[in-house]
Amino acid sequence: MSDLTINTHGDAGFGDYVALLKPRVMSLAVFTALVGLIVAPGSVHPVEAFASVLFIALGAGAAGALNMWWDSDIDALMKRTRNRPIPSGRVAPGEALQLGLWLSGLSVVMLMLSANIVAAGLLAFTIFFYVVVYSMLLKRRTPSNIVIGGAAGALPPVVGWSVAAGAAAPEPMLMFAIVFLWTPPHFWALALFVKTDYDLAGVPMLTVTHGRAETRSRIFVYAAVLAPVALVLGFTSVGGPAYIATSLIMNALFLRGAWKVRNRSEDEAAADGHAAEKSLFRLSLIYLFLHFGALLADKALRAAGVA
Repeated sequence: MSDLTINTHGDAGFGDYVALLKPRVMSLAVFTALVGLIVAPGSVHPVEAFASVLFIALGAGAAGALNMWWDSDIDALMKRTRNRPIPSGRVAPGEALQLGLWLSGLSVVMLMLSANIVAAGLLAFTIFFYVVVYSMLLKRRTPSNIVIGGAAGALPPVVGWSVAAGAAAPEPMLMFAIVFLWTPPHFWALALFVKTDYDLAGVPMLTVTHGRAETRSRIFVYAAVLAPVALVLGFTSVGGPAYIATSLIMNALFLRGAWKVRNRSEDEAAADGHAAEKSLFRLSLIYLFLHFGALLADKALRAAGVA
């Protein structure tokens, strides 16, 4: 953290503390963890499943609060984030730190008690990776922050799987790989059409450090690697016809969109208001949801004896 002074008059409401938990990021973690839990072999009592997903959500929220505490200095410099609870002065940095630490400990201990030590250990590692490895060590030092840091967002389905199965397997590793490979093109597509002031805050972004043309090329490279990895999951024990059909369609669309983005100049993009970049970003928003949703569909088909 820098020496930037942040107002701490502390007139926070309940919504400000919820905002500290980054609910949008939390929702993705919760959904992928839930899918991992449901499609894993074995059965989990509904109460245990609900409790486990709740504690995974608390762990994700704890990581968000600690990230906001650490990044409060640069958040105050950027238009996109200056109204967050800490830089706006509604929540004191120390309050966010305490909330994040308490929720981290609570979520890990309670997941261990409600599920097993493997799932709890993975949740603890996820929080550590997001806060220490990504936020503290990578974010302000390298344009690979999103690439490496994406591992934190890719771990929840593995945590969910571990709640039910207690051990790692190829299927959750492939789920991890899909989220991990999806993260960079998702964020880089956004970076191409949304002007940010990360450079003013001293945060290296690929569009700034390597140029927008290189960013466009890397988006396509990641999309090309992502497609076969995503499709392979369909031929494992958790896949099936719904997933394979979904993956074929979505990856064809994602590759086509990435190819269009790759081959456009900045003048062409500016002329049509970055239409291709915005289209790819919107597609990326539903990409993961449909893939993981298709896993649930195939689980239901198998339960009904159809697949």
